[in-house]
Amino acid sequence: QVQLVESGGGLVQAGGSLRLSCSASGRTSSSYDMGWFRQAPGKEREFVAAIRWTGDITYYADSVQGRFTISREYAKNTVYLQMNSLKPEDTAVYYCAACRFWVADVLLRVPAHYDYWGQGTQVTVSS
Repeated sequence: QVQLVESGGGLVQAGGSLRLSCSASGRTSSSYDMGWFRQAPGKEREFVAAIRWTGDITYYADSVQGRFTISREYAKNTVYLQMNSLKPEDTAVYYCAACRFWVADVLLRVPAHYDYWGQGTQVTVSS
């Protein structure tokens, strides 16, 4: 069993930055591919970014490419999402997720392929 706890959300003005953290428990969690998703009110949960368990391959949604960076720190069993140049449309609850088994690149963008989820952290970007 893996438990994921997100932190770092908050209120920020447009153009600002935030760094989200996802702390994972469980001795095998460092071998899982990890992803960040977000969900705005009235909308479906959408893919934001993912990182392979090796830490050297990352994926981003077109809407955040060049502004967000996903990374992981094995010593702390933590995955980060650095968010720069934030826009009001980035406002959402952000969720961290872990994928136990290898899936193709395109499937890392699909929430159904993740096995563990955090409780989410609210990010609000004011204009």
